[in-house]
Amino acid sequence: MTALADTWGINAAQFWLRGERPDHEVRYDESTGMWEVHGYPEILRALSDPATFSSHTQRLVPEAGGFSEGNLVQMDPPDHQKLRKLVSHAFTPKVVADLEPRIAGLTTELMDGMGEKSELVTDLAYPLPVIVIAELLGVPASDRDRFKRWVDGMFNSTNKVSLKDRSPEDEEYFNSAMELVGELVAYLGEHVRERRQRPREDLLTKLVEAEVDGVRLSDAEITNFGMVLLVAGHITTTMLLGNTLLCLDAHPDQFERVRADRSLVPHAIEESLRFLSPFAAVSRVTETDTELGGVRIPADQMLLLWVASANRDPRQFTDPNAFDVTRDPNPQIGFGRGIHFCLGAPLARLEGRIALNLLLDRFPRLRTDPDDAPRFLPSPNMTGVSRLPLLLG
Repeated sequence: MTALADTWGINAAQFWLRGERPDHEVRYDESTGMWEVHGYPEILRALSDPATFSSHTQRLVPEAGGFSEGNLVQMDPPDHQKLRKLVSHAFTPKVVADLEPRIAGLTTELMDGMGEKSELVTDLAYPLPVIVIAELLGVPASDRDRFKRWVDGMFNSTNKVSLKDRSPEDEEYFNSAMELVGELVAYLGEHVRERRQRPREDLLTKLVEAEVDGVRLSDAEITNFGMVLLVAGHITTTMLLGNTLLCLDAHPDQFERVRADRSLVPHAIEESLRFLSPFAAVSRVTETDTELGGVRIPADQMLLLWVASANRDPRQFTDPNAFDVTRDPNPQIGFGRGIHFCLGAPLARLEGRIALNLLLDRFPRLRTDPDDAPRFLPSPNMTGVSRLPLLLG
């Protein structure tokens, strides 16, 4: 795997992809002013205790705080449950299952445009989930090139986040990312205001009409909420589909097993989530002095929970650096855990399963292009291909 991670050009900060483990499962990083947590049980505890480990991390980064109102990712109980309940009906097992024909139709339509050589992200892995989430929200899927520009710009830094003095390069990236977030929020805000005047049968309208404790949501709450759904609703699936195909291609014996037994497709997706976790890290802030992994951490400290590293913890996973589509059990935490478990996880899994099965049906000889290497996202906090050339014939 070491050779693969280096060959693929994955950010060097992701040392767990190179077969290494940290010296300490919990440690303070003097250079960034943040605590880094790598261990599976330690991260599980932090994700399961929102009273101690708050999700409202923007309070330590005030210059980013303008987009926290209504941002589900930044909220703690009880407000988190109230807001999440408003949208959870859009992602129930029945609603997600009912989307299967639409997802299959979109996948087939997109595959019709794929020739003997294809680039997975552009041709399928990006447009498929973004069209689905755009249709659910009620924004034009035809604007997906704009979404891609905004989202790519938000995650385009190769450096770790830091609470200490930023380099000029980091400062420039931060300001640019905030500007792009502002453009996306302004775009969604226009749609929210339009729904107040002309309701439709979509998720934005339902949020406009919803009440929490008898009070309607503000435009800012709906737009920030919608931003999280739009961004997270497609980028995870884009990375998941590309990562799964790349993992299978890099392990031909596993790929053959999946081709021969399609019941292994969901297991391959779960193992991909463990092996190359799309969102490598999530952050939390300590509300009180606490202990984690035998280490005392004061209140008001930022923690980076490296879930991708935890998914390689040998205390939890046997032979963690092996990609095994028959791994059982596989309690990977690529979608998180606890109250912030990914709302769209069932949809991402469904999209991945449908797309992978239809790709293998249509292109049984599908493989990566040995003369055109994959390219990964530059961010150390994300693990996913931004470009994956394929040979289909």
